[in-house]
Amino acid sequence: MTADAAVTGHLHVARLGTGEPVLLLHGIGGNANSCAPLAAELAARGHATYRLDAAGYGRSADPVDVRHDHATDVLDVLDDIDPVRPVHLVGTSWGGVVALEAARRRPDRVRTLVLADSTRGSGTSPERAAAMRDRVRALREAGADRFAAERAPKLTAPGAPVAVRSRVAADMAAVRLAGYAAAAEAMATTDHGPILPTLTVPTLVLVGEHDVVTGVAESQLLADAIPGARLVVVADAGHAAIQEQPRTVACELVRFWEGAA
Repeated sequence: MTADAAVTGHLHVARLGTGEPVLLLHGIGGNANSCAPLAAELAARGHATYRLDAAGYGRSADPVDVRHDHATDVLDVLDDIDPVRPVHLVGTSWGGVVALEAARRRPDRVRTLVLADSTRGSGTSPERAAAMRDRVRALREAGADRFAAERAPKLTAPGAPVAVRSRVAADMAAVRLAGYAAAAEAMATTDHGPILPTLTVPTLVLVGEHDVVTGVAESQLLADAIPGARLVVVADAGHAAIQEQPRTVACELVRFWEGAA
């Protein structure tokens, strides 16, 4: 098993393992480290796992504008991973929103799509869009540590291990305003509802049974609207299902990929 990292333009990508490639995209309150438990499980099962720090997150450079094109970043990374063959794409929460856009634009570059605790976006109503943009103000005024202390407890299931809750909070406390603002603007201006029936990439939708952020109903909507998609509810997990139950999620992903093959 190998572990390394590379910089693609302004983006930082970490790699673990060898084999069939998969790209993992984190949520708005995380970074590439949030995907590390799942990456380790997938690498142990024979996959080369790539974890992207989105623009303004982790070790990636800040975006130059709040209206940053995250989907283009993802497509560029997919081309770097394998310029010929499509790659498995896994997006959690906001990362799923970005993954959906990448799959819509270039279905030939996405072998399969996994949406974990994700959503159509926050542009489904003016109220949701305003609430998403208001999070940027809250982060600016409170600072990352206090912001994380207030929001992170909502991300995990009741009774989640202290170590897991601490990792989730630490990832959120590491957010930077420039990255978070661009991600929030992307969420606020996106409603993927109309494009869901047009998707042609094999899709799996995963959601923690205790997710109170995007919720099981939203994931059910995604699975119902995307042709051929299937919904899996992950027991004993909240919104951060890939961190809370990485082994269970990895098993579901591998089963899905084997079926799609």
